[in-house]
Parts: sequence; structure tokens; C-alpha cells
Amino acid sequence: MTSSLDIAPLVGRGYCCSQAMALLALEAMGRENPELVRAMFGLCRGLAQTGGTCGILTGGCCVLGLYVAKGADEEEAHPMANPVVAEFADWFREKTAVYGGDTCPAILGEHDPHGPSPAHCGTLLAESWDHILEILTAYGIDPTLPRGEG
Repeated sequence: MTSSLDIAPLVGRGYCCSQAMALLALEAMGRENPELVRAMFGLCRGLAQTGGTCGILTGGCCVLGLYVAKGADEEEAHPMANPVVAEFADWFREKTAVYGGDTCPAILGEHDPHGPSPAHCGTLLAESWDHILEILTAYGIDPTLPRGEG
């Protein structure tokens, strides 16, 4: 199981949640892709820093897309691509209901009189990565293999 201690070094090096999700997937595949990691910045802090939908959710959906989506003319999407991504989104929304929603302000507790709780993010990021691995495994997708190599 991934722990928030496994995630902390990524955040400590200045990556946001969505970028950390991409880095975890790339690491699992033994790959580097700085362009992808930079692109994931657009999902940081709730979609372009707006406080919208959490970057863990949007980043997680993008990561799942790495494994199941069509990426070239000669490719076809995994036959279960939509259910794979929907399963993660449904799980995430259920998981964050206790915070009052799937936005960054809700998860961080910015409306909580006791103040923000960034600890929620580390735990949620670790749990989300673990759930992504579970989903991929359940659909027979090896998270260590890039799309088209499995």
C-alpha cells in the first residue's frame, strides 16, 4: 500500500497532486515524460488553481487514460476504458463526500473553522493511487506496462 510518506517527497519537490499522480504512473512504467508532468500542472489546485475539482480526481482520470485510451490512429481504446475511468471517479466522489465534495476547498477544509488540513491531500493521494492500481489489476491491465506493451 502506498502511504502519504511515499507521496511526500514528490510534493516536497514542488509537484502538485495531479503531477504526483502522473509521476507515480510513469515510475510504475519505468518511464520519464517531463512534457506530460508539465501538462498536468493545468489540473493543479482544482483545475488551473481555481479551487474546482480536485487534481487527484482529474489527474487520476488522466493517468487511467494513459493505460486505457486511444492515443494514436492505429490504436483502439481498451474495451472497458469508460468503465475504468468512471469507477475511479465514482469511488473518489464517494470518498470525498465526507469533506463536502470533490473540490480543493472542500478537501482542504478551507471552510472549516479549524482551518485547512493539507494532511487530507496526502492520504487521499496515496489511497487514490492504490485504488487506481486495484482498478487496473481488476481489468487485467499491468500498471508496469505502457499502453500497447501489455
